[in-house]
Amino acid sequence: MPELPEVETTIRELQKIQPPIVGAEFVDVWTDSPNIIKRPKNFEQFKLEIKNKKIQKIWRRAKFILFDLSQDKILLIHQKLTGHLLVGRWKFEKSKWKPLEEGVLADSTNCFIHLMFWLDQGLMLALSDLRKFARVELWDKKELLNSEEFKKLGPEPLEKNFNLEKFKEVILKKKKGKIKQVLMDQEVIAGIGNIYSDEILWLAEVNPFRDVQSLTEEDIKKIYVSMKEVLSKAIQAGGESFSDYRKPNGEKGNFDKFKKVYRREGEKCLRCGGVIKREKINGRSAHFCPNCQK
Repeated sequence: MPELPEVETTIRELQKIQPPIVGAEFVDVWTDSPNIIKRPKNFEQFKLEIKNKKIQKIWRRAKFILFDLSQDKILLIHQKLTGHLLVGRWKFEKSKWKPLEEGVLADSTNCFIHLMFWLDQGLMLALSDLRKFARVELWDKKELLNSEEFKKLGPEPLEKNFNLEKFKEVILKKKKGKIKQVLMDQEVIAGIGNIYSDEILWLAEVNPFRDVQSLTEEDIKKIYVSMKEVLSKAIQAGGESFSDYRKPNGEKGNFDKFKKVYRREGEKCLRCGGVIKREKINGRSAHFCPNCQK
């Protein structure tokens, strides 16, 4: 599932596209999977409401891509397990969308298009989603920002004002739980998932099975510094594309070359030479080195 770095990469890439998407209006929308649209439930109503809405801003909160629209509306897209947004031009041919230009948009990973928006400046915005788990919703802005789900979201880990003291406070609020689970809890910190919790804890030399109450001041400081470093580096690299995630132009992210522990089970630890293990925590995989992450 795309995490904070992948979603942030998507936002930044969308903001750079020419002609600009910010300022464009939605002209029309198509889907062959109406269940992707969660709000309003009726696709025809969604289509009616989004037409002629102008994109005023594109931003991120946690793992959500958010389009501020005219008339105080927000389009929310959660890419979930296999979804990613693409920008280009396509034609519908033999029941499939085919890009008008040759290139990475034609790669197989980018061809599971189940939602297509037309913009008035000539570009098209597509959602490719193999598993069709993505979530697309159209909200009144105030209603979304005051919703229970948004109010419960934890702080953004890369915000400048999210300092070590605030990090310590939110981490230790969790009286119980393994540190990996706590890092992935969206009500504690927003945007971190399976990949980056493993990478952060490896860099900090902290075992993912450590209970939060057992962490020392030094452990917490190392996790905090590692979190900032790993997430920033992943954004600079354009995210992780070992699976389905792609940037809006269809290209892969490059974080794979910087990855130290995630999905490296049975390989040598790049720090101490130990063997990377994978074990389950509440159904989620944890990758770590038992030799240097005691």
